[in-house]
Amino acid sequence: MTTPDRNRVQLPGISSRAYEHPADRSALVAMRSLSGFDSVLKRMSGLFSERRLRLMFLASAVRTSETQFRALYDMGRDSAYILDLHRIPEVYVQQSPRAYAMAIGFDEPFIVVSTGLLDLMDEEELRFVVGHETSHILSGHAVYGTMLQILTQLATRVAWIPLGYIGLRVIVAALEEWARKAEMSADRGGLLAGQDPDAALRALMKLAGGSRLHEMNIEAFLDQAREYDTAGDVRDGLLKVLNLLGTTHPFAVTRVAELDRWRRSGEYDAILAGNYPRREDDANAKISEEVKAAANSYRESWAQSQDPFIGVLRDVAEGAVNAGERIFNRFARREN
Repeated sequence: MTTPDRNRVQLPGISSRAYEHPADRSALVAMRSLSGFDSVLKRMSGLFSERRLRLMFLASAVRTSETQFRALYDMGRDSAYILDLHRIPEVYVQQSPRAYAMAIGFDEPFIVVSTGLLDLMDEEELRFVVGHETSHILSGHAVYGTMLQILTQLATRVAWIPLGYIGLRVIVAALEEWARKAEMSADRGGLLAGQDPDAALRALMKLAGGSRLHEMNIEAFLDQAREYDTAGDVRDGLLKVLNLLGTTHPFAVTRVAELDRWRRSGEYDAILAGNYPRREDDANAKISEEVKAAANSYRESWAQSQDPFIGVLRDVAEGAVNAGERIFNRFARREN
């Protein structure tokens, strides 16, 4: 495996738990405990959908290599080196005016980048994007996201039961919330892979405003994020919640603000200094501890938010979190 083309810190044996958002991490730890289901799902996907998708991109996209899209090829190897992946994901370029990238597959995951994204990002911004997708692979988001989708599909079979549809919508909303937190996790992983905070924030800002970087300002965009959090009354807060329904990605201002907050919290610097959980200890992670961490994360988010609607719901949500903690504390006693 090649080493990075500039001085960046490698993170040997880093666990994805090091950068995962607490809400994402608690769900992943719980899903990872279902090892049998995990293995069956991987085999089924490898036999059918993953093979089909790989053949489709092999036929209709350009696979990066030493002779095709060399810079992007090196970025994929670079991200795998920094995050210490044992297998380097293939990277494909797909023709599309839309700016997007995605990680696909379970057994042999690969990355797809659109030409629209290549045209939009500079080299360091693109490095962050490739690192973002590599982080999805390290976390196993494709595996566990599919597991949750299967559970959601199974839930449709009880939709005929009174209140079944409402229950289904709750499951779908929970899945969407997990997906949004998974994107925040991958943003953190992308920053660790690229190790250029300014480039990471620029990349996310460009997803909102396009290529005219000279017309944008990151500090002004962060002010915009703060205004989004505080502006309006209870009605606006409710509308913001409704706007999230059906989405799997946080809004751009939210992603920029969250990534900037995480970087400034000291966690980013601590990881680069070598203070992070190792993959070899993943099996010892306890569900109850991760759920508590997720609950604390939501508490901090609610406490920091100036959204009037969040203020109205804070007491109700706090009660729900406390109830959830009591339930998981029972499981914690069983673990010990």
